[in-house]
Amino acid sequence: MQRTSRLVLATACCAALLTGCGVDSGVSATDAQHSDATFDPTDDPFGWTPFGDHIQIGTFTAPIDYADPSKGDFQLNIARHLALKPDERIGSLLVNPGGPGFGGTDLALFAEANFGQQLLDHFDIVAWDPRGTGLSEPKIDCFSDYDHFFASSDITPDDEQERQALIDLAEESAGDCIDKNRGIYQFVGTNDSARDMDGIRAALGEPKISYLGFSYGSELGATWATLFPDTVRAAVLDGAVDPTADATDSSVQQLKGFEDALTTFLSTCDAQPKCAFNNEGDAEGAFDRLMDSIDAKPIPSVDHRPAVSNEVALTAVAQAMYSDKLWPRLARALADAQAGDGAGLLSLYDDYYERQPDGTYADSLEAFEVISCMDSAERLTVEQDDATVPEMQAVAPRMARRSVGGYDCTFYPPTSDPRIEITGKGAGPILVMGTTGDPATPLDGTRKMADALEDGRLVVVEGNQHTGYGVNECSTSAVENYLIDPVGHLPPDGLVCK
Repeated sequence: MQRTSRLVLATACCAALLTGCGVDSGVSATDAQHSDATFDPTDDPFGWTPFGDHIQIGTFTAPIDYADPSKGDFQLNIARHLALKPDERIGSLLVNPGGPGFGGTDLALFAEANFGQQLLDHFDIVAWDPRGTGLSEPKIDCFSDYDHFFASSDITPDDEQERQALIDLAEESAGDCIDKNRGIYQFVGTNDSARDMDGIRAALGEPKISYLGFSYGSELGATWATLFPDTVRAAVLDGAVDPTADATDSSVQQLKGFEDALTTFLSTCDAQPKCAFNNEGDAEGAFDRLMDSIDAKPIPSVDHRPAVSNEVALTAVAQAMYSDKLWPRLARALADAQAGDGAGLLSLYDDYYERQPDGTYADSLEAFEVISCMDSAERLTVEQDDATVPEMQAVAPRMARRSVGGYDCTFYPPTSDPRIEITGKGAGPILVMGTTGDPATPLDGTRKMADALEDGRLVVVEGNQHTGYGVNECSTSAVENYLIDPVGHLPPDGLVCK
């Protein structure tokens, strides 16, 4: 999952900072890059304990700062689903669900719901909560009142006072993240997560390892493959971003992706009289009128919660664009909003921000912001960010209704380790998958990821959803056959799964 203000990065750092990986395996992160070490089966640097059938959970220790291990350690929460056919086990498959900022262990804990039989049979599926996320410790935790920062903001300020209120919120948000995460916030970027991956690989005792990453997980995987090409057995990047885009270009690309998906949703609703938001075949016009009315006067939602503003409504729309399976729910919510009830849109907004039944929130979007800003060297001023708005509105007039910038990283200090330039040089062929109607990681960006890699092999999947694995038999078999046999079953570049 990726926020609509997603930051994508393209700068360089020095990979020579790698030092000890912090596990008890005796293999350092520097040694691991070219290591073909094997381990005694009784060696267990993870402290694996059973957690249901075929599942183990454990912990991986990684230094907070690879350049200075004396600063302490992260304890990464990790899980693996053991190969169902151990006699035919190929090795471990590292997996990541995206984000950044989201834990990943559920992919292993619920592996049988997430992966096909071939992968379950032949791989130990290994997932972890990246540094600063999930159940890993310490974790990024900035604030608890999401409504304060998001639901109550007016993204189309009418005067300087309202504009300053948005600037103050952005500065407050960044200040909370910095103040409450001192000592770790500078060390949660993608480069360090890629170094953790290599440490996990070394601790598993595998000279080469396989990887399957979704959404931001494609960015993480490409970074890993660039830093540690000699250790890549096979890698799949599903729902890949454009690794050459700066923060502004990335936001423009993603907003266009959501805009295109919204246009498809509205035209589909137009053509279906049973669509709850059909409006006699004028869903597009009705949507524009509804957003205008919300901008003028937010719609009541539920007791003790904010009214639905444009910020809430557009976040709800973005949440529903991740899969066309959510489109009927969005149509009903929009129709209810027309009638003066914003509860349906607020519910989608809450899903986006992972609001729990008790009113608390997961920390994922807080970690998202910190990781994104630590990955990007770009720090736009308030005025520079405001100046990007016309470009965004030009490609996404509905989704980019805000009249001022978002100031995502404006108030963060410079990063010391911006994400490296992705090349995948020496890693061998890497399968890069994109979906035609993907709003969060548009297909054009996926093509650019394939082009940026030394040997990227593009697979295009037809569908209106985020990521392509599992959409149809073609996309599933392309991924699984390649991971089983990356030499003999490498799909042809440009394969289209209809």
